[in-house]
Amino acid sequence: MPWNPDTYARFREERAAPFHDLLAHVRDLTPRRVIDLGCGSGELTAHLARVFEHAEVTGLDSSPEMLARAREHAGERLTFREDRIEDVDGEYDLVLSNAALQWVPNHHALLPRLWTRVAPGGALAVQVPSNFDHPTHRLLAETASEAPFADVLGGWTRSGTAPVGRQSPVLGIDEYAELLFGLGAADITAYEKVYPAVMADADGLLAWVSGTALVPYLERLGEHADAFREAYREKLWRRWPGRPVFYAFKRTLFVGRKVG
Repeated sequence: MPWNPDTYARFREERAAPFHDLLAHVRDLTPRRVIDLGCGSGELTAHLARVFEHAEVTGLDSSPEMLARAREHAGERLTFREDRIEDVDGEYDLVLSNAALQWVPNHHALLPRLWTRVAPGGALAVQVPSNFDHPTHRLLAETASEAPFADVLGGWTRSGTAPVGRQSPVLGIDEYAELLFGLGAADITAYEKVYPAVMADADGLLAWVSGTALVPYLERLGEHADAFREAYREKLWRRWPGRPVFYAFKRTLFVGRKVG
């Protein structure tokens, strides 16, 4: 099952709020080259091109479906290309990634690779979800461990790309700060923030997760995908039977600058 830009965009404003907080930390830069790693459907990458009006801005993503939508925003200074985040090349004054690095394993190895792409005087700025201990994610893993899904998935869960005991490769804010320090970064910022989101009911949670965390499960389940979604939906309704439903949308943001 490919990524669906329309499903992801259902909560566009809520998903954009952490991006704008991240951008506020680097708006003082005057970059010549900017890259947005995991640009998705490109709306926020286009915003980067408007903010940094003298920069060449590149959006990079591995999803052809997302890039097809993103290229509608392309212009003289804004281009998009298909590639994996961990394979990015070139040198940039701003390497930014908004809600994408959680799909790439081993951040202890990834961050040093990305740091080599930051030009002297530039910055690395990243935002990732840090709510993998939230019941929506725990219930996904629980559903995946049950028959018949466990057999179809071969035991796979999102935690397979994570450090031991975690549901995600995302690290703690202290670990990111220490990594950046070890790389020689200056003006290090690392923090976690909850962005409140209110859903009408448990189906709102399902719609939210359908644009992100549910995708890799469904793409592996084939003809069992609909049954998995329904089993997961039942768990969500048992956990949140009332209306409305408060969702603590928790994100990690970190920024480091390379001495020029």
